[in-house]
Amino acid sequence: MTAFTFGEATTRALAQAAATRSGTSVRVGHRTGARVRRDSIEAGTFEDMFFATPAKGECDRLIRMARTALDAGRRIKREARGQGRALTGPEQALASLTAGAVRVYEELCTLARLNAGRVYPSYDRLAAATALGRATVARALQILEDAGFLVRQRRFRRVEGEGPGPRWEQTSNAYRPVVPKRLLSLLPRWLRPAPVPDDALQHVAEQAEEQERLKAQLTCRELARFTVGGALGRVLARLGGALDRQTPVRESHTNPEPLPNLFERETDASPLSGETPFSHRGLSEISATNGTVC
Repeated sequence: MTAFTFGEATTRALAQAAATRSGTSVRVGHRTGARVRRDSIEAGTFEDMFFATPAKGECDRLIRMARTALDAGRRIKREARGQGRALTGPEQALASLTAGAVRVYEELCTLARLNAGRVYPSYDRLAAATALGRATVARALQILEDAGFLVRQRRFRRVEGEGPGPRWEQTSNAYRPVVPKRLLSLLPRWLRPAPVPDDALQHVAEQAEEQERLKAQLTCRELARFTVGGALGRVLARLGGALDRQTPVRESHTNPEPLPNLFERETDASPLSGETPFSHRGLSEISATNGTVC
């Protein structure tokens, strides 16, 4: 910890106050000397949900797709130049692919195959493996991410140090190679996945309808537990339980009518001698209301 004399501390405080009054900001350095970039997540808190183990042959298929996309991008760029037209968004992303980007993508796919999808090399590691410059690797990763071949997540980690407060530093990014869905229409047909059969789509639609029907029959407490989990789900479940207690008891979900209002019509007239409100006459009328005959 740096020590200042009383005069130095007073001078620094007056300088900061003057800069604040003049409308200029005073830049304070990071405690560890390293800046944590925006949208970074702490390492070790999300990797299990981020990484995905590739299926057999998936990494090889992604590499072939990237190589074919490089040739297709060059062809589209040449045709658009000859026709004098501007490239669309997907065409521009495809035409921006470079040989260096494809080489970096090959290395990422190889690491994904060897490490069961857990890919987090540093820029220096990729530069040494691909024999490219560090700046070239950085540009290649940005090109792959913009084209949809790659999902990247910045990470930071805690650093042990003296003094109060947490300390962090930027660490290597996490990567997940994926299929570029926005570019599939521009690639050859044999690289596109097979379409889903109609019966499978119908089955998925029926399952969705059945789930919606079942959810409509749940109480507020059960619906909160079913749709939301964790601490927020427990809080919403308690709130839903309170709402359920305030809601009157319903006879059914299809034809809701409060039971006290339904029985009130039967108890308005005084019953005859030996007849109760739940006699055969009353039950017949109630059953007829529900669509059945006793």
